[in-house]
Amino acid sequence: MNTSHTECSLGGPSSQTDFSAVSVWREGRVEPFLHTHPKLSSAAASWSGVVLESHFVPACVIHRHEHGEDFLHVVLRGSVRYEVLTRGKTLKLAATPGTIFVLPHGTIDEIRWSGPTHRIAAAIHPRMLASALEETAHEREIELTEHWTLRDPNIMAVLLAMTKDLEAGSPAGKMYGEALANALAIYLLKRYAVKQRVPAVYAGGLPRYRLNRVIDYIQENLPGDLTLARLAAVAGMSPHYFAELFRQSTGRAPHQYVLLQRINLAKQRLRDPQRSVIDAGLDAGFQNPSHFARVFRKWVGISPSGFRSEVLPSRCGPVTT
Repeated sequence: MNTSHTECSLGGPSSQTDFSAVSVWREGRVEPFLHTHPKLSSAAASWSGVVLESHFVPACVIHRHEHGEDFLHVVLRGSVRYEVLTRGKTLKLAATPGTIFVLPHGTIDEIRWSGPTHRIAAAIHPRMLASALEETAHEREIELTEHWTLRDPNIMAVLLAMTKDLEAGSPAGKMYGEALANALAIYLLKRYAVKQRVPAVYAGGLPRYRLNRVIDYIQENLPGDLTLARLAAVAGMSPHYFAELFRQSTGRAPHQYVLLQRINLAKQRLRDPQRSVIDAGLDAGFQNPSHFARVFRKWVGISPSGFRSEVLPSRCGPVTT
């Protein structure tokens, strides 16, 4: 293998508790996994228990490190050879678009890449994996099996969906990204855990009192930062079962239901001539005006300003936006 690589030197230490970057342990320090600045990151989305980054990386050496979280890595573009030094062995492998790594936390390795790649890297906190199912919530950690040259279209599809949500500005807030991360955790438990788990199947939806409790909480906290984990806690169950039973009860996934409620609240605010279009979006929980306009048009078929023009009498005069 060609050894004329750029060293993927690491930057300064990052906080492990923040969990805002894909990090590794090296020489007793927590450092970024790659020296390259991510082209896309979930740091601003602040997903709970998972972080995702997209990188364009030249040929390089990623020096010896230990993964503190469960690690997923997908090559999106680039067909290159690479060497993995791990557990006293040297693995000589070839990557093409779709090559996936699944590495359990505690994996120690060094990787030498012979050419450039575009890749997605994701880290999942071990506790999130354990708490994804009620059957595993009592366990301190889940051990995954190690894979260095995997092909799995399901993992690829979920990571790409998470990437697209970030590219769109996460219009549903944290909830959709966290729902995808939870689905990914369930899949890993079923397919790649050392002791594989099969989730129980529940039907019939949420009991009425639990559904009412969740709906009331959503209505009272629409302007805030609602999360899947928090709604599941209000219902008193794991995110996986909550999301499935909520969908059975309402016909919508939790993030879709919340988004629809925010649109309905925005419509109410837009009917008030004393509220600006921007304020209407903020009141409904949309923190970004451009996201509000894009999501409103997608769901309602017209821009917020256009909706206001239709529902307010013309005598109200122009409204500042």
